[in-house]
Amino acid sequence: MRARTFSPAQSRLLRWLAPLLLACVSLAFAQPDSEPQLESAYLVNFLKYVEWPASNRSTTTICLFGRDTLGPFLSAHEGRLIGGKELRIRRVNSPDDMPNCQLVYIPEVEEARIGAMLRWTHGLPILTASNAEGFARSGGGIELLSNGGRMQFIVNADSLSRHGLTPSSQMMRLAYRVIGGEH
Repeated sequence: MRARTFSPAQSRLLRWLAPLLLACVSLAFAQPDSEPQLESAYLVNFLKYVEWPASNRSTTTICLFGRDTLGPFLSAHEGRLIGGKELRIRRVNSPDDMPNCQLVYIPEVEEARIGAMLRWTHGLPILTASNAEGFARSGGGIELLSNGGRMQFIVNADSLSRHGLTPSSQMMRLAYRVIGGEH
């Protein structure tokens, strides 16, 4: 029997999907209905598929804004290498904390403060993400949504571009929806 071969595009897609699917399957067996655990896995994977402006940082930091809903789940990823940089998880509450972040997560329970957070990150190379409904339409970078028991995401390509960030083509193809940009 002859082995199946994949095109370069299919191979790249499989390399992106395999770890994500493995994480999803692992999480499903560990705790079947843990949306925060799944959101945490997505945030870590987003770091792998977004390009930031050149930097001499030795770390990559996910910052959690306001009431912490993902910290216990993200802590399992802390210390891992993402693109050759050590992953750190930090809590932030003020504009002064923003320059140390590559990704800022704003939980839906902080919906009333999303506007302030987006102003704080304006002009900085920071990916913003939230599970608040309408986050991407409001100018946020990535909106996580649970749709029929499945985790999906919306990418605001214009927002990422304004922050100097470049999402990979694989990420854009897997997005439930893309707002703005060329797609």
